[in-house]
Amino acid sequence: MKYICRPPGKKSIGILKRDEKVISRSYTREYSFVFRKARGCHVWDVDGRKYLDFAAGVAVAGVGHTNPDVVRAVRRQAGISIHAGFADFYAELPVDFTELLLTFLPSHLNNAFLSNSGTESIECAYKLARWHTKRKWVMAFNNCFHGRTMGSLSMTNSKPVQRDRYGPFLPVKHVDFPYFYRCPHRPLCKAPDECSDNCLNGIEKTMKELKNDLAAVFVEPIQGEGGYIVPPDSFLPGLRKLCDEHDVLLCSDEVQAGCYRTGTFLAMENFRTKPDVVSLSKAVGGGVPLGVTVANKSLMDWPHGAHANTFGGNLLACAGGIATLKYMRRHRLGENAKRIGRILLKGFEDMKDRYEIIGDVRGKGLMIGIEFVKGKNSRQYGIEERGTVLCKASEKGLLLLAAGRSVIRVCPPLIMTREQALQGLDIFEDAVRHANGGCP
Repeated sequence: MKYICRPPGKKSIGILKRDEKVISRSYTREYSFVFRKARGCHVWDVDGRKYLDFAAGVAVAGVGHTNPDVVRAVRRQAGISIHAGFADFYAELPVDFTELLLTFLPSHLNNAFLSNSGTESIECAYKLARWHTKRKWVMAFNNCFHGRTMGSLSMTNSKPVQRDRYGPFLPVKHVDFPYFYRCPHRPLCKAPDECSDNCLNGIEKTMKELKNDLAAVFVEPIQGEGGYIVPPDSFLPGLRKLCDEHDVLLCSDEVQAGCYRTGTFLAMENFRTKPDVVSLSKAVGGGVPLGVTVANKSLMDWPHGAHANTFGGNLLACAGGIATLKYMRRHRLGENAKRIGRILLKGFEDMKDRYEIIGDVRGKGLMIGIEFVKGKNSRQYGIEERGTVLCKASEKGLLLLAAGRSVIRVCPPLIMTREQALQGLDIFEDAVRHANGGCP
């Protein structure tokens, strides 16, 4: 659904017309923002308008847009070599990147496959799980998003349009995720842990039905495209326990939630849960396309040729990834994500108390979802209300993204300052006030 905001500027209109002629209409653009440049926490459109960015290029610009360290590293590497054919030849830079990345991860995650995107990192995890276990079924969750290539798409289940006409899919069982605000087990669930327990009971039942043919469970520790849905604290430890009992791999999709987005490097760490396989992308490359799948070496026991690619281990991507990881560590971006996240979360929760159209606020670190409704009592999806907020915020200089049925996701660069967060809250509330009829 494309929202109609204020008319774009003259340059934007020209590019939009050219885009319409030659670019596939399948992209998910929400409104007519035409990007020109970006630095830090700000972006500019082609007509020169400046925006505070609460979207970070869909959670990619964790270290900020056009981070100088990343730019220097990529520029330096481009002057040496761009591509090494890492699938067929050896190179040091991808090894340097992988060795550094592993220092951010639990010690049992010690072997990596390099790719170019989130969906590729999930495809690798999917194939690895089937290879290692010799089983064909995997389990994923309602509202989940794991990518758009056929293996990951077989699991993706957040919007009907993502799957329409692409079947038959690979063997995947979908089960309920504990989305307490819209609990699939109401009215049985009156507390988050009850919602968690009911979902875990359903998962265990499905595991028993599949008996010894379930290879893995794929889960986003916090669901992304589905609406920034944070599970109860008991859910992921309970899921880990079920996977252990049924000898099933637990695969964590950290593509959007990882790289300190939630305050810890892996979102799973918030729930004191260790996955068997981790998929990373988005922020790990600092803006350069890079995907990584990580597991224990004993699990990555497949032979030469079982999985490969052309551009995985790309030298520019690895140079950008090294600079990104070093910057994250040096500037303690996880701590900043927690600190600024608390400011934003409190601000949005205060708005929830004041405005009838905000039904729920949830999040960890700088991964926050605000769910819009027609009214608090009905909880009817506030799709038009969300659209109005997106448009009015952009008109006032704040860039946002949608998620789920009627959620706005807040995922700014992890370098965001307190002053920028407060500025963003002010603009956001102005937009909410407008959508709410001009008054709390």
